[in-house]
Amino acid sequence: MTNHWVDMRNTDCALIIGSNAAENHPMSFKWLTEAREKRGAKIIHVDPRFTRTSARADIYAPLRSGTDIAFIGGIINYVLQNNLYFHDYVVNYTNAPFIIDDGFDCYDNGVFQGLFTGYDPEKRKYDQSTWKYKTDAEGNPLKDLTLQNPRCVFQLLKKHFERYDVDTVCSITGTPKDLFLKVAETYAATGTGDKSGTILYAMGTTQHTVGSENVRIYAILQLLLGNIGVPGGGVNAMRGESNVQGACDMGLLNHVLTGYIAAPTNDPAYVDLAGYLAKETPKAGFKVNTPKWLKSMLKAWYGDAATLENDFCYDYLPKRQAGRDYSHIGIFEAMYDGEIKGLLCFGSNPFVSGPDAAKETKALEKLDWMVAADLFETETASFWKREAGADPSKIKTEVFFLPAAASYEKSGTITNSGRWIQFRWKAVEPVGEAISDLEIFREIGLKVKEAYQGSTDPKDKPILDMTWDYPEEEAALLDAVQREINGYDLSTGKLMPRFADLRDDGTTSCGVWIYCGMYTEEGNKTQLRSTEDPSGMGVYPNWSYAWPANRRIVYNRCSADPSGKPWSEDKKIVWWDGSSWKGIDVPDFIVKYGPGDPEDKAFIMKDDGVGGLFAKMADGPFPEHYEPWESPVEHPFSPVQFNPVAIIWDTPMNPQGKPDRYPIIGTTYRVVEHWQAGIMTRNTPWLAELMPEAFVELSKELAAEKGIANGDVVTVESARGKVKAVACVTGRFKPFKINGKWYHEIGLVWHYGFQGIAKGDPANRLTPHIGCANSQTPEYKAFLCDIYKGVK
Repeated sequence: MTNHWVDMRNTDCALIIGSNAAENHPMSFKWLTEAREKRGAKIIHVDPRFTRTSARADIYAPLRSGTDIAFIGGIINYVLQNNLYFHDYVVNYTNAPFIIDDGFDCYDNGVFQGLFTGYDPEKRKYDQSTWKYKTDAEGNPLKDLTLQNPRCVFQLLKKHFERYDVDTVCSITGTPKDLFLKVAETYAATGTGDKSGTILYAMGTTQHTVGSENVRIYAILQLLLGNIGVPGGGVNAMRGESNVQGACDMGLLNHVLTGYIAAPTNDPAYVDLAGYLAKETPKAGFKVNTPKWLKSMLKAWYGDAATLENDFCYDYLPKRQAGRDYSHIGIFEAMYDGEIKGLLCFGSNPFVSGPDAAKETKALEKLDWMVAADLFETETASFWKREAGADPSKIKTEVFFLPAAASYEKSGTITNSGRWIQFRWKAVEPVGEAISDLEIFREIGLKVKEAYQGSTDPKDKPILDMTWDYPEEEAALLDAVQREINGYDLSTGKLMPRFADLRDDGTTSCGVWIYCGMYTEEGNKTQLRSTEDPSGMGVYPNWSYAWPANRRIVYNRCSADPSGKPWSEDKKIVWWDGSSWKGIDVPDFIVKYGPGDPEDKAFIMKDDGVGGLFAKMADGPFPEHYEPWESPVEHPFSPVQFNPVAIIWDTPMNPQGKPDRYPIIGTTYRVVEHWQAGIMTRNTPWLAELMPEAFVELSKELAAEKGIANGDVVTVESARGKVKAVACVTGRFKPFKINGKWYHEIGLVWHYGFQGIAKGDPANRLTPHIGCANSQTPEYKAFLCDIYKGVK
């Protein structure tokens, strides 16, 4: 989140899209309800299905799965055509005035044809060399502050989205025109200095082949309306689990190290530390500190072995193969091909949760060994059993199952969606032989180092030199790890007070630079629990610790005009008092520079210092509507049907469904009674009783066409497999009228498997092995299928 949960009470309008927030993130509605009652805030919900969130919203607008860009693009066009954007904010805090290089020209006779400049159809990639600013002789970007130059970002943005007129948008999304206009008018009203609007999203946004561009287009709308960096505003991801944010921060994404430092590849540019830093360190912006962050991380990992003479053990870092995918999908494709021999599967159950689950289960059979750690025996841990549809005599995989402690059986921190790192204390001791994940990995690390002791092979040095002197006792182990994450001044032995003090000479260590400051000589700040909120704005500065630097709202320089005067006295969070910066939050800018200084930048993590309406994404500098990989609809205003740079896995067990065989749109979602892959909740008797079996939700109209009654056992089939489910016939789904033709959409709950008390077929047997062009997040939310009565 750019903002945080409590800040939602400061909003004047909340646009919830790609999320059933009331059911899956009820904390949001605590604060949105307060905003409604005290500020008169409006709540808008946009979703294919009428949910509990829809019931609590002031405006509900349906849209077909996979058409978020068309919908938000229509709002952007509405804002631009009606001059409802926040002009002074846009001119000063975005790249709208920047003039784009003449080589960027993606129009054929003035019409965009679905592809941006530089597309290579063989590589399915863009050459982005022309996606840049025009510069003067000194290399400074040229600007037109009047926003009239036809080559400036503002005019190019306006031209790009002028095709997204109301009639076109509604013919793509299936949204009734009156409802779309009501949403556009209501949300566009936040584009003034005294108002703010927040966009809340979740998995319904990201789990698409255009998932990253979905988020990008939300950001563009928010920048146009001046809703970034202000209380009650922001682009706010409601994470799929309570600590997904923390997991990403720790470097668990395949393309980054800790704190989102870019992970090196085997590209020649990364052959040594100097090459890496030349490639990854920009000439401007706060990322010029990348050498400090990376070297401090390497010192935390390799201690005394990391020296200036050996590039601080940079060579020890694994180098990904350039151009290869190492995401969840890529890992299972490699596993299916026999490239991966072993798997550590902690708190994950891909038998249920993975896309094209049948293929991913088949991939598990190719392993030599697998270690699974969980609270209960998962479907993944027991994929080899006959209940899973397998023949155990033909499976070579050796499975080790480790009992893990539950969250209330161990202490530690979780980092919530708003970036608050909150410590929680153990409530009870683990049952039986269960221990925490931290303890498990400590033991594994010790055994691995023991196995390599005495080796003189240079390739074993990363293991032998790895710092692994953690104490055995659980509380001491946790404390040591937290201190390592925060980092030390190695010249004094004291904990680092802030990341601004990290150095690139090997005299500081820091496991995760964005967490530096959470545990200082003053104590463990993640344990702070003060309920004082002096400003009344929901900042609570002494409740836990928020990264970075205990900052609650990022980009908060944007909350004041260029002179430092808050756009709104009601929502002032930082301001210039004539001689210095003041505020109720930690400034997200360099405070030694006052208003008017060239270095007074609002977006310090970007080298140009401004928010990006035009940005280099894998699939284009502006978001463009493309249909999902499987869609019954032909793109109505572009010859390019599908995202042109998404990876298409033309591999076994991943066929593409066609609309003549599978005419119905399918999507997946959660229910409040179950959690993720369900292994905890399906083993809880009360929850199993409340939601005992897998079901599929369908409209009354489709049920009538198919002869299906509520409660019937039905089969849902896609090109990849079949599942049995109970029919739930409701009015919450309605047919969509798309380009003059009616289409049906159905929804499946994906929590079920063959283990536990409540059992059912995994819905992800139906979903495809394909993902977002930027992040490779699987496209769970839009695929083709069919439904029929009975089991076939």
